[in-house]
Amino acid sequence: MSAPQSAIARLAATIAARQGGDPDESWTARLLAKGPEKCAEKFGEEAIEAVIEAVRGDRARLTAEAADVLYHLLVMCAARGVSLADIEAELARREGRSGLTEKAARGE
Repeated sequence: MSAPQSAIARLAATIAARQGGDPDESWTARLLAKGPEKCAEKFGEEAIEAVIEAVRGDRARLTAEAADVLYHLLVMCAARGVSLADIEAELARREGRSGLTEKAARGE
């Protein structure tokens, strides 16, 4: 028996399943049909809303906006062919490295 998937993994699987779906029946399919640029724009809007809630300090609103950010991040990545597995592999590659070392390696 395999381990249960996380909510984020289930969300990523749902997004993948809706690619190419009917935009009249799925918000995800509608976003993806509009193209990667629109998906990126929507992600940016949601990220700004999350920042606003973080500054305001409303924990419940920040939680809701953070969920929106994660959803729209996964949609944006899916629109460009980047999967949750790709993101997880990159995070695993970075594990155990100092953030300062990682930034220095990228010249930041």
